Amino acid sequence: MPSRRNSPSSRVAARLIGLGSWLPSRVVTNADLSLTLDTSDEWIRTRIGIATRRMADRDTATSDMAVEAGSLAMKSAEVAHVDAMVLATATPDHTVPSTAPVVAHRLGLPCVPAFDVGAGCSGFLYATTVAAGLIHSATARTVLVIGAETMSAIINPTDRTTAPIFGDGAGAVVLTAGRAEDAGALGPVAWGSDGEHTDAICIPDGGSRRPPARPTADDNGRYVHMQGSEVFRHAVRRMSQAAKDAASATGWGTDDIDRLIVHQANARIGAAVADALGIPPERVPSNIAHVANTSAASIPLLLTHAAAEGQLTAGNRVLMACFGAGFTWAASTLTWPENLKPFAGNGPALSGDRQGHVDRPGVSTDLEGGLS
Repeated sequence: MPSRRNSPSSRVAARLIGLGSWLPSRVVTNADLSLTLDTSDEWIRTRIGIATRRMADRDTATSDMAVEAGSLAMKSAEVAHVDAMVLATATPDHTVPSTAPVVAHRLGLPCVPAFDVGAGCSGFLYATTVAAGLIHSATARTVLVIGAETMSAIINPTDRTTAPIFGDGAGAVVLTAGRAEDAGALGPVAWGSDGEHTDAICIPDGGSRRPPARPTADDNGRYVHMQGSEVFRHAVRRMSQAAKDAASATGWGTDDIDRLIVHQANARIGAAVADALGIPPERVPSNIAHVANTSAASIPLLLTHAAAEGQLTAGNRVLMACFGAGFTWAASTLTWPENLKPFAGNGPALSGDRQGHVDRPGVSTDLEGGLS
C-alpha cells in the first residue's frame, strides 16, 4: 500500500523558527567496544559507518537531554513560552508517567499541554506532523518538538549486532504559525506504518504482552532485538517511496532537492536511499560517524549539525525521511529559512570532515545492524 499523504487544507503552515541539540559528553569509540565485543574498529566503520557514539552517564536520563535540547531550541527561536510541547522518544524516563510533562515543567512551561509520541526512529517527523496539526487547527500557535533518546539504556552491551549501532542524544525545533509559502514552512507529509513486521525491531519484555519480571543474568528480553536484513530492505524501500511522495506533493523533482536529511540508521541505509532517489552524496549531510543511530533524535540532531556547519543555508530545498520500529516511516519537506541560528550543545562536526574521514560504505543488504 502506498504511503498516506497529508497536506494542509489551507494556507496556514507550521514554520521552523528554532533549532537546538545536545549530546552527552562521554565519547565511546569503536576501540572501546572491541574490548568487550567480538568486533573491530575496521568492521564497524566499513559495515555501519560509525567511528564514535555518545553515551549518557548513569545519572542522565532522557528528560535531562530533552531539557537541554529544548532550552537551546527556544533560545534559537528567541521565545520564552510555547503553547504545547511534543516529545518523541522510545526511551522515556518511566513507563508511567510520560516524560514530556516533566520536561515542560523543567523548561519553565507550567500547565502547557505536553505529551510523548512513540514511533521509534520515525518519532520526530511523527511529532512534527502532530505539532503542525495543532498549528493548522489553531489549537496552538507555537509548539516545541523534541526528539530525545537514551538508547544505551535499552541496548545489550554484549550484543555485537546492536551495541555498535546506537548512541544517546537529543534535538529540538520550535514551530510557529506561518503561511505555506514562507521559508521554513513544513511541506506535505508522506507517512505510514506496517504492523506486520512488529517483531523486526522489538523489546520483547516490559509491556502488557509480557509484563516486567525480576531481571536475571541471562534475561535479554528487556533489550532491543533486531532482524537487520529485514529492517534494511524495508527501510530503504519505505523511506525512498515516502521521500518521493513528499517531494512530489511539494512539486519538487530530484534536481530540485538541495539537501536530503535521512535518518542516521547506518551509513549503508542512508547511501541506499540516496541512490534510490538519484541524489548525489554531496547533497546528503551525515553525522552518523560521530553520533551513531540516535533513533528519534536523529533528524533534529542532523539538522542542527548541518546548519551549524553551513551545509544548510537560506533557500535550500530540504527533503527529510525516516524509518523506525513498528514499522513506521515518514517524509516531509521545507525550504530552509533565513536567519535561523542553531545551537548545538557538545556537537561534533559532520562525517568526513576535519574530525576524521569515514568512507561511504557500498550498498549491501548483508549487514547485521539496522535501526530502531
